[in-house]
Amino acid sequence: MSALLLREMEERTLHQPKRGGEDPGNGRSFLLVDENENLQVRDELDFLERLDCRAVEGVKVLSIFGNTGDGKSHTLNHCLFGGEEVFPTSPLQDSCTVGVWAAFEPALGLVALDTEGLLGASGNQNQRMRLLLKVLAVSDVVVYRTRAERLHNDMFQFLGSASSAYLRHFTRELRALSSRCGLEVPLSSLGPAIIVFQETSRTRLLGWESSTPGQGDILLQKRFHELGLSTEAFSSVQYVGTQTVSPPTDYSGLLSTLKQQVRNTATRSPRPPAIVYSVLQALSERFSGEISDEKVNLYCFFPDEYFTCSFVCLSCGVRCKNGMNHLRDNIPHLAEGLCQYAHQYNNKVLICKKCYEGGREVIVIPKTSASNENPWLGLAMYAWSGYVLECPCCGIIYRSRQYWIGNQDPESCVVRPEVKHVWPGSETFLTDHQNAAQRMLDGMNFVIQSVSDYSSGPTKAVTAWITDQVAPPYWRPNADITACSGCKKLFEEPERKHHCRACGEGFCQACSSKTMPVPERGWGSAPVRVCDFCYRQGGGGSDVPRTEPVGLMARKVTEVAQSTVDFVSTAIDYPLGFVKGVARPDYWVPDHEIQQCGHCSKALSPRMSKHHCRACGGGFCAQCSSERRPVPSRGWDHPVRVCIRCSQNKGDL
Repeated sequence: MSALLLREMEERTLHQPKRGGEDPGNGRSFLLVDENENLQVRDELDFLERLDCRAVEGVKVLSIFGNTGDGKSHTLNHCLFGGEEVFPTSPLQDSCTVGVWAAFEPALGLVALDTEGLLGASGNQNQRMRLLLKVLAVSDVVVYRTRAERLHNDMFQFLGSASSAYLRHFTRELRALSSRCGLEVPLSSLGPAIIVFQETSRTRLLGWESSTPGQGDILLQKRFHELGLSTEAFSSVQYVGTQTVSPPTDYSGLLSTLKQQVRNTATRSPRPPAIVYSVLQALSERFSGEISDEKVNLYCFFPDEYFTCSFVCLSCGVRCKNGMNHLRDNIPHLAEGLCQYAHQYNNKVLICKKCYEGGREVIVIPKTSASNENPWLGLAMYAWSGYVLECPCCGIIYRSRQYWIGNQDPESCVVRPEVKHVWPGSETFLTDHQNAAQRMLDGMNFVIQSVSDYSSGPTKAVTAWITDQVAPPYWRPNADITACSGCKKLFEEPERKHHCRACGEGFCQACSSKTMPVPERGWGSAPVRVCDFCYRQGGGGSDVPRTEPVGLMARKVTEVAQSTVDFVSTAIDYPLGFVKGVARPDYWVPDHEIQQCGHCSKALSPRMSKHHCRACGGGFCAQCSSERRPVPSRGWDHPVRVCIRCSQNKGDL
């Protein structure tokens, strides 16, 4: 009993219909490309094994198109495989073919491709339509299957649009593939042969009244011409009709025509099945990417938007006309027509007129100084004679204030203005090369830093000596203070030593943060700095003299002067920061957004110096931005500070 039940379950599993990416029926067909245009075979060997045609030297490719429910899979099964259900069929309303399925017919040497139906209610319609044209491009014979009493305009529009798109977008790619594969006849020389297979039940077939062979083909071409459509891309367009008053459908006429096309090698010869996979893979890689869910063109099955670059000029809104993924081949964006100037993108460029007349397009950029001038001399020249235009080929061609009077506009004498398109992700027109203000600040900071570095030691020594000279007699000299008298922590080089006004010992900031009046030491009634111990004791004691010590007045004057200097420095700090913010180029990251080093990720406190890389504009610590290189692409012709990453990528400077 259990054995019988197990056998019934096995048979039920074997006859259960397959869905999705599983092999249907007997497993002779398989999902080659899914509805998202993704290849479902790993490589060329996997493709040959699943087709079971590794020993076959040459094959042709047959694909079938048509509306959902017109019997495409059924036609392939009965015409090529003797009625065996190699491709799955279904009596349901939903389409049973999703994506592209493949199977091999050994008698005719055909790789049959079954496609998803047109005009079906499914998502990703734009991607599915683009997939159909890829299938058409790799096919030698295309059958358009229609089960209708009359040939509708949808079929003519589909084939006419496919022909036009094939010539515009696939010819060049197929020619390149032919060259790489070493084929004698280019794949792009002629497109596939088209067979329109119509099945009617009540109406007469096309050209039935004429006994002349091929009359249906002539009427078919006439209809294309009347609709203003071309079939130039196809090697031939044939009509095959059958009238089915009662089932089954007669496929003999279609099979006879297919055999003629397979034997015909005048336009298309059989090729190794590995070439079929290579072509399909190359087309899938080239024409891929997201497409908007909205219908691009209601009157065209294959609009250019399916196969061309999706980038749009930020200034004028014109779309790039190059093919998809052209940047992989280092081909820049290209658009037809002139662009319009946009102030925010500053997309007007100046082209050296002399080079342009010689057949070269050399862009020149206004700069503060020429590349061969000293930075400081260049700034002086900028202040005296204005900006400079320097051509890499012709040298300095213009200075804005070269003469006292009569300076001509550069556009009228040495340069040719042109408005360029602005593409997303490009910084070509966002770079400001007029960086004289920032260069001046850099020069001042360099001088200040140099003086500070060379004089830091002597300055600290002199400051300590002056402090000891004006200190009261009971203060411990700075030279004798090596550690905090409270916590015994050793003083580091930049750390400041604080004297307690009550006991005169030296303390760190944490151990001398309290203030209170110390009148017994002559400091009057105003609160002054004391250590924590004296603060708890409440003063210096009864044995402390009540008169003002000798030299205390000098110390008071020194503290007032130091407080005044600190106040003035704070008052100057805001306008100096404002000037720095205005002078810095637009591509620099603002100081308040820099929380850590862009290379080592070290946290940068507000009091630490944040160094900007002149190439990328990021913020870095001193160790990660110690290199100096010219950055002519940013207007820095002389060595300036750059980060480690930009220093290593010298090609980007």
